[in-house]
Amino acid sequence: MKTRILILGAGYAGMATAINLAARTARRDDVQLTLVNADDRFVERLRLHQTASGQVLDDLPIPELLAGTRIEFVRGWVTAVDPDAKAVWIDGRGALTYDTLVFGIGSHTDTTAVPGVDDYAFTLDTVGDAERLATRLNSLGTGTVVIGGSGLTGVEVAAEIAEQHPELDVVLLGRHAPGSMLSPKLRTYLQGALDRLGVQVRAGVDVVKVLTDSVELADGDSVAADVVLWTSGVRVSPMAAAAGLAVDEHGRIVTDEALRSISHPNVYAVGDAAAVRQEFGVLHGTCQSGMPTGVHAAMAIARELKGKHPKPFRFGYYHAPISLGRHDGVVQFTKPDESPRRISLKGRPAVWYKETVSSSPWPTYGRMKKYPRSGSIWPHGGRYTRAARR
Repeated sequence: MKTRILILGAGYAGMATAINLAARTARRDDVQLTLVNADDRFVERLRLHQTASGQVLDDLPIPELLAGTRIEFVRGWVTAVDPDAKAVWIDGRGALTYDTLVFGIGSHTDTTAVPGVDDYAFTLDTVGDAERLATRLNSLGTGTVVIGGSGLTGVEVAAEIAEQHPELDVVLLGRHAPGSMLSPKLRTYLQGALDRLGVQVRAGVDVVKVLTDSVELADGDSVAADVVLWTSGVRVSPMAAAAGLAVDEHGRIVTDEALRSISHPNVYAVGDAAAVRQEFGVLHGTCQSGMPTGVHAAMAIARELKGKHPKPFRFGYYHAPISLGRHDGVVQFTKPDESPRRISLKGRPAVWYKETVSSSPWPTYGRMKKYPRSGSIWPHGGRYTRAARR
């Protein structure tokens, strides 16, 4: 009898789990690994703002990476999970059963909180979304692009579009000033860079409605828009809650210290799908923490297969790298709780650093295929403690 391990989602976290666990169990004939994903292409979500501005990124086929790993890849949409029956239903495929489940279905932009977003705004959830936006931007001779949300995604895409499409007016709207998590000195530099690119920033505003040609603000004002891109807020799949797994107020699976569901210990949660508590609070979804959760889940499952107890997950944030187009950027080094340290980078050094740490994870996954312990070192930063790695 083989131990059936089923991994849902082939994003940064799910892929890290699958590749690392395959390497750790390569000599075992009693383990069956299956990876399920809706698409057969890996999505570099860190770079979708480049696709949206019209740049062409590398094509990353998942089956190509999995070659030689004994991982069975199933392309399809997950429609239901039954943790009591230990089964997952795939659209057009039927049910897949498991002994251990890794839930790595990631998050998407929340298009439900503000009326009109779902009908009239673009998002950056998939390559297709980014390509549709790029096509729309290319069709405009002149016009105004309004970006809702002044977080890191909003800042990066505003800068990218302004640089690649200088003929367009770019307006960035948000409740907070761009780079609010940065040191005052670096925040000033970021604002100056947006000014140089011609991005109009309006902070301290709430969008209450998106229309076909404008957005309405809470103060009664409105901003004309030929294109609206929504980057504010995320939501996770409701599938975990519907399955009866213990979830938090955001629908994320609540885990123990080893990343197992507190209600169903044979279910691991990784990436955006997991509510992982550390000393400083609950992790928020980023690639910086997503890949480490995937690697740790792989190590924990490998230990359980040997009859050992999994070790606790320990993580701390390390940096906040932000691109400002192709030729500028800032990097804020942080304490584990994400508060800023004194050290930072800006300009060309920041560009080099950002491009290095945000490079394609393909080489990292490739190293994991032969050397699973190399999963402790990934291109997206973050501190993963030695005790947890062993």
